[in-house]
Amino acid sequence: MKSIGVIGAGSWGTSLANLLAKKGHDVVLWAYEGDLVERMRSTHINDLYLPDVKLSGNLTFSNNLPEVAGRQCLLLVPPSQIMRHLLSQVVDYIRNDAVIISASKGIENDTLLPMSDVLKRLLPASLYQRSAYLSGPTFAKEVALGQPSAVVVAAQDRGIAEQVQDIFNTDYFRVYTNNDVVGIELGGALKNVIALAAGICDGLGYGYNTRAALITRGLAEMKRIGIAMGAKGETFAGLAGMGDLVLTCTGDLSRNRSVGCELGKGRKLTEILADMTMVAEGVKTTLSSYQLAVKLGVEVPIIDQMYAILYQDKDPRAAVVELMQRELKSEYI
Repeated sequence: MKSIGVIGAGSWGTSLANLLAKKGHDVVLWAYEGDLVERMRSTHINDLYLPDVKLSGNLTFSNNLPEVAGRQCLLLVPPSQIMRHLLSQVVDYIRNDAVIISASKGIENDTLLPMSDVLKRLLPASLYQRSAYLSGPTFAKEVALGQPSAVVVAAQDRGIAEQVQDIFNTDYFRVYTNNDVVGIELGGALKNVIALAAGICDGLGYGYNTRAALITRGLAEMKRIGIAMGAKGETFAGLAGMGDLVLTCTGDLSRNRSVGCELGKGRKLTEILADMTMVAEGVKTTLSSYQLAVKLGVEVPIIDQMYAILYQDKDPRAAVVELMQRELKSEYI
């Protein structure tokens, strides 16, 4: 049994904390909202982010960051754009022998860094070497309900990856290891941008042909950025690449796909986001991935069009026309 602190009580953080508590670990879940902490203590339900799931009686709750950070394992699951802010508040409380796990999926807007590089800049070198990164095709609600799922954990240190694999693996949550930290992170982040595009296609009334083409060509763009960042191309054929991409582009529980669908129906982004409680990471990741591709000199036509739709108010139908009328070329260029 491990003592585990979980920072971030959104649907994914809550689901992972619940899984770990059900497995028998001593888990405390931190939430920013003090009133939510009190309600979870009383009802063992996260009524804001995972309302349909009764949480394990072994799971405890806190609004005290130092208390949560000083445990054997620290699981970080905040929205990616506030990872730096939260980690900077707890770094002095993290044990020297702790294992640190990031399960956030995104690219920081201001720096264009994946979460592993954010951690690298904030943690002592010895602690950074004990970090790992969890990703894969998982909807929080389905994991919380115990439906069979598979994920991948990446770490520079194989021993750390195997420790995390053992901590999380259950009879319904299978964990694989990988040493491609950059590839795992970029797969989990960039797929959200393509999922927004998939939702737009659904909202415009396009069918399965369109969706299949978008997923396949979107994967090609993800892989291009990944290789330019030093990732392994084969990672994008795995759970954190193709697996997560297919799930997020097709599943009704996908927040990013849902936002895209509303955009395709003609609603404005500000209006859509105002109606949401949870974060659709793809909106901000579109900005950072577009800027990252420009910086790297990588061709990403779908991401370019998503940037124009979200940040330049481009008409989605015009974006589709431009994509279809691009210069003809070989599939593998």
